[in-house]
Amino acid sequence: MTRWFARRSAPVDAPKLKPRREQAVGTRVDLHDIAPDVLPYLGQVAYLQLQVFETLSGVVQQVPSLASKETIALAAGAALSKHQAVLAEIRRHDAEPSEVMAPFARAIDGFQAITVGRDWQETLLAVYVTDGLLSDFFMRLAQGISGDVGPRAVGLLGVQSSTQQIAAILSLEIQQDATLGSRLAMWGRRLVGDTLLVARSALKLSGNARSDEERIDPVFTEIIGAHTRRMDALGLTA
Repeated sequence: MTRWFARRSAPVDAPKLKPRREQAVGTRVDLHDIAPDVLPYLGQVAYLQLQVFETLSGVVQQVPSLASKETIALAAGAALSKHQAVLAEIRRHDAEPSEVMAPFARAIDGFQAITVGRDWQETLLAVYVTDGLLSDFFMRLAQGISGDVGPRAVGLLGVQSSTQQIAAILSLEIQQDATLGSRLAMWGRRLVGDTLLVARSALKLSGNARSDEERIDPVFTEIIGAHTRRMDALGLTA
């Protein structure tokens, strides 16, 4: 498998999906083996949604169009609602949310810092790419979480949160600027590697690089496929 998670200074092309006939038979993963415990799972999801809210709130201040401001503000509000819902799940397990989120704060803050673009269009695409990938990943990973948290998390993260409206804003911007599309496509490709590093950090792995890659390959193949479709919807190459 391609080393998806190695950091590079140059832009990184997202791995391409293999045709189904080329995928190995029996690659179904037992997600219970690689999923984190309940509270670490919830802590990371909660802080990531808080990061989405903070980033979109910053974008609202930069967007010139009032209509776009409203759309992005609604998306920010949806992320905050998800964050608060996950906090409620943490409290349902008799834990303090700030303590559960604390181990992930530094890494996610760093991730947020490197996904802020040169302008609001790049930052908005960063949310479109990173939140899409990570929501897909944590919904998939939820299938390995014990108890009723998994189904509840899937229902929560599956809410679209104005994704289509954000895509419409970006599509309009691309139509109005002939050079923007290629710049955003390159920026989108650069975001994938760092986003997959965040996802990989949530997994419980054995430390055996070869067997670990074989176990998680099907999971990441699925989420890269969904990411590619989202980029296609914008007319951008993933």
